[in-house]
Amino acid sequence: MNKMKEIRIEKITLNVGAGKDQKVLEKGVKLLKNLTGIEPVKTITQKRIQGWGLRPGLPIGTKLTLRGEEAKKMVERVVYSKDNVLNLSHFDDNGNISFGILEYVDIKDAKYDVDIGMMGLQTSITLSRPGFRVKNKRIRPGKISKDHRISKQEAIDFMKKNYNVKIGEEQ
Repeated sequence: MNKMKEIRIEKITLNVGAGKDQKVLEKGVKLLKNLTGIEPVKTITQKRIQGWGLRPGLPIGTKLTLRGEEAKKMVERVVYSKDNVLNLSHFDDNGNISFGILEYVDIKDAKYDVDIGMMGLQTSITLSRPGFRVKNKRIRPGKISKDHRISKQEAIDFMKKNYNVKIGEEQ
């Protein structure tokens, strides 16, 4: 197989949306820190949405990104929480996988914390190939050709092969 066609995990992003409730936000920060051992960052609103009571500068969520070996281990843990079953709707056409976890205690090796209670989080896994850097570089960014992009089917095959994922039916 061509080395440039090998698919790998670029990153995994975990996030908790809290809205304007600061207590939920602090629980989300503690949850992500307990799961990974890394201090997450808070996401800040950019726009004013009066109906939701949001104003610019208000923290409304928390997130963190893992790369490399940590990302591979975390993918294993979060896929285990879904019983190794992902739906077709979790995959997009660009090699990304996104799904929610209803209760963090379903994640492998996660311990229940009384201070946090029961909470869920969102997970996004980004897949890439060697050569994808050309689209992100600052000087003269390039384009990824159509045959080098990761299709939905290639992402599904990668997850089946490396993480024993089964594709389930839509609920």
